[in-house]
Amino acid sequence: MAITTLSSREFNQDTARAKRAAKKGPVFITDRGRPAHVLLSIEQYEKLADRQKSIVEMLAMPEVADIDFEPPRLGGDEFPVPPDLS
Repeated sequence: MAITTLSSREFNQDTARAKRAAKKGPVFITDRGRPAHVLLSIEQYEKLADRQKSIVEMLAMPEVADIDFEPPRLGGDEFPVPPDLS
């Protein structure tokens, strides 16, 4: 991965060069000698933006949505008896 640094002036004068360089790696654009912006290819950006799944997303398990599950209904005297805490 090649890193390219261009001044704001160079970037404004030759954006095609910056786009070509971004295919090889990040392009740092400086303003008064200090890095101010970074140009990335869309592939590099998507790789960076790909966030980790949250615990909720991992537990959702959409792949098991087609499993039929019918728990038996409780009724009458099948309800659990509360514990005797005396």
